[in-house]
Amino acid sequence: MRIVFMGTPDFAVDCLDILVEKGHEVVGVFSQPDKPQGRKQIMTPPAVKVRALELGLDVYQPVTFKDGEAAEILEKLAPELIVVVAYGKLIPQRVLDIPKYGCVNVHASLLPKLRGAAPIQWSVINGEKETGVTTMQLDAGLDTGDILLVKKTDIEPNETSGELFDRLKVLGAQLLIETIDEMLSGTLSPIKQDDSQSTYASMLSKELSAVDWTKSAQQVHNHIRGLEPWPVASTIIKDKIVKLYGSRLGGYSGAAAGEIVRCDKEFEVCCGDGNTVIITSLQAQGKNKLAASDFLRGFRVEKGTII
Repeated sequence: MRIVFMGTPDFAVDCLDILVEKGHEVVGVFSQPDKPQGRKQIMTPPAVKVRALELGLDVYQPVTFKDGEAAEILEKLAPELIVVVAYGKLIPQRVLDIPKYGCVNVHASLLPKLRGAAPIQWSVINGEKETGVTTMQLDAGLDTGDILLVKKTDIEPNETSGELFDRLKVLGAQLLIETIDEMLSGTLSPIKQDDSQSTYASMLSKELSAVDWTKSAQQVHNHIRGLEPWPVASTIIKDKIVKLYGSRLGGYSGAAAGEIVRCDKEFEVCCGDGNTVIITSLQAQGKNKLAASDFLRGFRVEKGTII
């Protein structure tokens, strides 16, 4: 099939790879413009652009769809299908109408749950037991199109959003190919989304990082693993910002919220429900990320301290 691919981050790369691997004719790749990153603000291409160039594909990086130039390029490319995976832009109706088979989107949630920018992270933060990937027929709304196919998977109790991300991008690529195969065979049965069941997964920001120790241990644990690898949960210990990269649930302590109940080989903190969270990996301000036992050898803190 003649396909234009639209995607930006690493999550979309597996989908691009499998389209090429399965012999589809990818006639163009659209990705977000390069952006400055890091302290030195070095202009950095998105992961999809990097991979597309490695595959020898033509890359387009329009700043906007509003001026009609991107639509004109797409009309000349004449795709039969547009595949959209974490592209980061709403696709206007003019573009949706170009391909014979429309536009198919791969979304990392069980729609209509968690529409929006960060469904993987919010599924973990919210304490969901199950998630998955959905392919849908894209419309002009935000993740509101008809559902095509779904793959479900359990979220493990200590799984971080980064680990879940790695699993879902593989599932998404598999589901994309299944969707295209069924599209070509005429066996797809689109299902309209129930808007009354929809929830929204907003973009993440560094303002979300601070841990609220008055919440339950389960909520704190979900918060820590949901914000890994970015923006990473944090707390203040001895006037220093400390990032928390990993955790697991402890037991009942009954101490005060935010009280350190153990700081020898493990770093254990009590939460608002009296139960504890054991922090497994930490990073002090200006230092390297360390396992808790190594962190505690270099960062002196006393049992009973409130953080």
